[in-house]
Amino acid sequence: MSVVLSIIIPVFNEEKSIITVLNRIKEQNLAYSFEIIIVDDASNDNGPTKIDKYIANQTDINIKFYQQKYNQGKGAAIKKGIELVNGEYILIQDADLEYHPEEYKDLLTPLFKGLGDVVYGSRFTGSKPHRVLFFGHSLGNKFITFLSNVFTGLNLSDMECGFKAFRTSYVKQILLNEKRFGFEPEVTAKLARLPDIRFYEVGISYHGRSYKEGKKIGYKDGFRALYCIVKYGIKF
Repeated sequence: MSVVLSIIIPVFNEEKSIITVLNRIKEQNLAYSFEIIIVDDASNDNGPTKIDKYIANQTDINIKFYQQKYNQGKGAAIKKGIELVNGEYILIQDADLEYHPEEYKDLLTPLFKGLGDVVYGSRFTGSKPHRVLFFGHSLGNKFITFLSNVFTGLNLSDMECGFKAFRTSYVKQILLNEKRFGFEPEVTAKLARLPDIRFYEVGISYHGRSYKEGKKIGYKDGFRALYCIVKYGIKF
């Protein structure tokens, strides 16, 4: 049976949440064939051991587990995952608990109905619940999205959202270079340049983490995002 959906999960030191995320995916009882591709970015916690044990006890889920030899960043993990996919569509699922698999239907509907080729979740639209955290992060995200839109000509409300889905054939057409959180502006800029590609955006719930709870992105990543917007917005 051909695989409809490939779920890529980049992981780095997420031993507290990764099994919960995998169980939440399983609980959805997805009505189509899917695979889960976990790419561990050289974690130094007990996460890889837990993942191995989980896979060994599963017989009804197609899970691939790849471990990077050294830590490179989220973008590098996603890039490796893209190399390993077999599905017609790709969905990015973070290993923390900020985005819930119960919203796969919302994210995938424009793809499955043939309306769009790329779908971004948005934490800033819709009426679903959002955890309230940092004003500075919200302001920074909106500015980064605005600048990205200036270069791409899109009208996204949340370019930086990590909850994204793509038609695999489009993602396979582009060469990705960014190894850390620069993945988001890079993939947006490069996909936007493909002829006749259709972007959609859907409102999602957001259960963000504080730094104390394990959030990893910082201000340096924000500056890198600005650099990537200009770099990839001007040329490939």
